Amino acid sequence: MAVWQTSFAGFLSCLTFLGAQPLEARAEDRALLIGIGAYENLPEDMFLHGPKNDVKAIQQLLTGTLSFKPEAIRVLTHEKATRQAMLSSMDEWLVAGTAPGDRVYLYFSGHGLQVKDVSGDEEDGMDEAISTYDIKAGETDWTNVILDDDLEAVLEKLKGRAVTLVIDACHSGTISRSLSTEAVSGLKGARYLPRPFAQASKQKATRGLRIDLGVIDKPAELTVGGVTAWSAAAPYQVAWDDVRLPIEDRHGVFTSAYIAGYTPAESDGNGNGLVSNAELFEYVTKKSKEYCSAQENCDNLDPQLESVPDALGTSVAKPEPYKAEQAATDQPQNKPEDKPEPVYQQAKAEAGVAPAYVDADPVAAIGDIVGKADTGDVTVSLDTGPMLKKGQAFKISVTSSYDGNLVLLDVNKEGVATQIFPNDMAKKITPLSAGSALTIPDDYYGFDFEAEGSGDNMLVAIVVGDPVDLKDVAPSVQGLSAELDARQTLSDIVAKLQKTWTADAENRGIRWSLGTLKYTIE
Repeated sequence: MAVWQTSFAGFLSCLTFLGAQPLEARAEDRALLIGIGAYENLPEDMFLHGPKNDVKAIQQLLTGTLSFKPEAIRVLTHEKATRQAMLSSMDEWLVAGTAPGDRVYLYFSGHGLQVKDVSGDEEDGMDEAISTYDIKAGETDWTNVILDDDLEAVLEKLKGRAVTLVIDACHSGTISRSLSTEAVSGLKGARYLPRPFAQASKQKATRGLRIDLGVIDKPAELTVGGVTAWSAAAPYQVAWDDVRLPIEDRHGVFTSAYIAGYTPAESDGNGNGLVSNAELFEYVTKKSKEYCSAQENCDNLDPQLESVPDALGTSVAKPEPYKAEQAATDQPQNKPEDKPEPVYQQAKAEAGVAPAYVDADPVAAIGDIVGKADTGDVTVSLDTGPMLKKGQAFKISVTSSYDGNLVLLDVNKEGVATQIFPNDMAKKITPLSAGSALTIPDDYYGFDFEAEGSGDNMLVAIVVGDPVDLKDVAPSVQGLSAELDARQTLSDIVAKLQKTWTADAENRGIRWSLGTLKYTIE
């Protein structure tokens, strides 16, 4: 670990369960998979072709990678997925059929929508909802839908379980209110419904209103209760069937990426054999954006993930031991020949909630927690090079390709983090300027960093291009002197950066990049 010397006196600092976590399947584990493409009261040009394939693919994921027994999975598709059947299955199959500590998996593929809020608990006056087979157009709004309030009541009853909620649908307030039914019919594969009798509007609705993530109205409360929620798109965005495929082969863009991401060769960015929740999130985000960039009517596509920060670095499936014979087929970034076999350990967990796995090496685990690849937008260097002798003085330089605010952590092999920047010694906390290096410590500090201890350490530089307030997770007062829990500190920062940015004309993900440097003290 690096320490500093001065001439005057004197990060990853209730783990809930994300994803259907890897345990031997038990009778109490339950999954409910709902896919609705055909609708009793909608015209055929508003049908979806992907949900039936989505449900089959998720079922294979559960029985294969996630070790669910086939008899622990209930499937409702098309005419079987009425409002009554969906709600009764949630209550009888998931709630009554499980107990605290069990795994519960609830998946929905189909149309999302918004309806007028009648309970008065929505700031924007609209309730998010998912469609049912027997959805109807009322005089002014849709009826026979499953409201976010309905789902919240079910999830409240599931507290203490390890709950995964995956929604491959759209809940777009702006689009639902600004497009007519005729306009919707022209967007093949869009997974949303406009309000009935809606008229086309040239102006989009005000962006300043809060639209809740997916179908979760109070995500912070629910994640603490053991729920982790995935949603295919951010508020004001559209989820899609993959229209590039033949009709009978179509599936949800999000669902396809979500399932593929469970394969380490696809999404394991740091090559330790563990696919973390953060790595899976980055993978589905990348694949969603690739699809959106190739489609004329897709402006932005930002999947959403709600979980407690501690869950970001945990596994989505039990890591398999790395096999030497895989080296020839693995991606280049995966385990090189001279890399030691990774060791996994169970993460801490709330009482009664199934544990997950983390990389036992805190330095190696950084990639699992952050999820992002080091793309070169942010570079970190030492003036001495990455090999240090004990007691050797050194300086750290960080350069970004774009303007942004910097958080710089030093993580040692014991899992202790030091927040190098921001800190209470800096004369002024100013953003990085594109292409200009920030060196710490400079002459103003009046001291040097000295190498202390031995072994591998990691410098982690995060540059945030949007004016996100990080004072609660990276305050300057804890810089340089406080010993932080590395996993927790980095998890808290990354969780803050995974939120939707709403200050621009279009909702999107927060712009931030990562730069790392592993250095060794001999």
